[in-house]
Amino acid sequence: MPAYDHEEQDQIEELKAWWVRWGTPITAVVVAAAVVVVGYQGWRWWSARHALEASALYAAVDAASGSKDMAKAKDAVADLTDRYARTGYAARAELVYAKMLYDAGDHKAALAQLDGAVEHTSEDALKAIARYRIAQIHIDDGQYDAALAALDAAHPPSFDGMFADLRGDALAAAGRNADARKAYQTALAKLDAKSPYRNYVQLKLDSLPVRAQAAAQGGTNVSVAGTASAAVAGSAAAAATATAPVKP
Repeated sequence: MPAYDHEEQDQIEELKAWWVRWGTPITAVVVAAAVVVVGYQGWRWWSARHALEASALYAAVDAASGSKDMAKAKDAVADLTDRYARTGYAARAELVYAKMLYDAGDHKAALAQLDGAVEHTSEDALKAIARYRIAQIHIDDGQYDAALAALDAAHPPSFDGMFADLRGDALAAAGRNADARKAYQTALAKLDAKSPYRNYVQLKLDSLPVRAQAAAQGGTNVSVAGTASAAVAGSAAAAATATAPVKP
């Protein structure tokens, strides 16, 4: 029995020595791990609450859009961009509000909201949508160079066809028909072969004036579009009314 007690005492002493050497580092690791776990759980709770509050404000903007309540939409967007600017809801709310402002005839304020959407989102698709709508407004306002500059910005490849089509609209409106033709042809090449949208682009392409050099010496350019082009132009206008992308 005394031998057993002596052996047990040696083990206790060894354990004490080990703890003296390693106890502090082990305690620090355990505490750090606990802090990480608690911090992560706290961050998850805060993120969930943050997203819930932001989504409620976005819902308010969406509801205000349906009822055309500009004041309510303005307040909700301001709150969103002030407190939750980096959430996905802020940029989306700005797109909705920009549409309301555009419909109300306030193009300047609509452009400001769209610029804010580009600034506040990290989603490339949302940036592309905002820039597309910026370009649409500039075309409506006769600011063709500004529209082309907006369309020059980087965007996902899935937007290539739409951007090229709108570029054609800007160039055609500016009277640059040759460049517009190239843009529409690019749009047709980029759009899905099965997309009905291609028909709309094709009508715009076909409606562009086509001119050829007269055969006679010093002859002037003459239109070869003729009556057929005029008819296509009328069809294009009708198609534009029925199927053109929704303005911002």
